[in-house]
Amino acid sequence: MKKILLIEDNPDVRENTSEILTLAGYDVKTAPNGKVGVDLAQKEQPDLIVCDIMMPELDGYGVLHILSKKEETAGIPFIFLTAKTEKTDIRKGMNLGADDYLTKPFDDTDLLNAIEARLRKTAMQQKLYESTAEGLDTFIRDARQVLNMKELGKDKKVKAFKKKSEVFAEGDAPLNVYYVKSGSVKIFKSHPDGKELITALVNANDFFGFEPILEGTTYQESAVALQDTELTVIPKSDFLSLFQSPDVSASFISLLCKKVADKENQLVNLAYNSVRQRTAEALLKTIQLKDVKENIQISREDLAKMVGTAAESVIRVLSDFKDEGLIEIEGGKIRIKSQTKLEKVVRWNVAR
Repeated sequence: MKKILLIEDNPDVRENTSEILTLAGYDVKTAPNGKVGVDLAQKEQPDLIVCDIMMPELDGYGVLHILSKKEETAGIPFIFLTAKTEKTDIRKGMNLGADDYLTKPFDDTDLLNAIEARLRKTAMQQKLYESTAEGLDTFIRDARQVLNMKELGKDKKVKAFKKKSEVFAEGDAPLNVYYVKSGSVKIFKSHPDGKELITALVNANDFFGFEPILEGTTYQESAVALQDTELTVIPKSDFLSLFQSPDVSASFISLLCKKVADKENQLVNLAYNSVRQRTAEALLKTIQLKDVKENIQISREDLAKMVGTAAESVIRVLSDFKDEGLIEIEGGKIRIKSQTKLEKVVRWNVAR
C-alpha cells in the first residue's frame, strides 16, 4: 500500500481529501501545518506528498524547500494544492521542484489521476530494466502508460537478416533504431581506398543505430549482419518519443549507454594499445560468435578490421597466441583455450 502525506491547514479540506485517498486504497498520514508536515515527512518517508501552499507557520514553498535539501526526502514526489492560479505562483512551485499543481476546488478524479500518474513515473525511474527482449517490451509498456501514448511501440517489429545482409549504409538517413534479438552485426567505417575498420560488434541484447538520430545526421558507419540475425526495429518517431519526458528518458538512456561506453573504450585502445593487445581484445569480443564446438565464426579479414591493422599482422599474432597456448587453430577455425590469459594480454601485453 502506497503511503501519502497530506499537509493541509483547512480541517474540512484535510478530512475530505484524506477520506478520498483512503477510499482509493492509500495509507494516508495528515499534518495540519507545514512544520508538522516536515517532521512527518522525515519520520514516515511517504511515497508522495500532497501539500497546500498558503499555511501558517510554514507555507508549502517552505516545506518543499526544506525537504528538497534533505537527502532522505529530496526524491519524494510533491504535488501542490492551492487556490492561487497566477502563473508566477505556479512557476515558483515548479522551479522549487514540485511535480504537479492542483487548483482548489479540485475534482476527485483529477486528484487521483495526478497521484497515480506521478507514482507510475517514480516507479519507472526506480525500476531497473534488463537489456533483454523481455526487458525492452516491459520498458515500452511502462513508457506507454507514463506518456499516455497508446500507439507507442505499435510499429515495433522483428525483422530477419541473412548473413552478410546490409542493415544500413554510411550516408543513409536514419529511420529506425535497432535492437539485436539474436545473432550479431558488425558496425564499420569505410576508407576511400576501400579499407574498413570495424568499430563495434553488436550482439544479442544490444542497441545500435541511434547516435545519428540524436545528432541529427546521416549514418557515419555501415552495418552488416555477421550471421543470420533477428533485429527488433524501433521507428525513429517512437525512439524520439521516449525522450520527451525525463521520467522515461533516464531509464531509456541507461539501456543505451553501455554501447556508447564500449565504443569510446575501443577508440582509446586503438590509439594506445599494441596490435597484440588489440587482437586479444578482438578475440574476447567475438566469443559470442562461437558455434556449438566452441569455434569462433569470424574471418581473418573481419578480425583485422576490428584490430585496425593488416590481416597479415593479425595472423602473426594469432600464431604467437597458439604457441603460447592461449588459443587453438584448426582448419582456419579459432578456439579460445584461456580467456583469462587473453584478458591479461589486454591489460599487460603479456599473459603473465
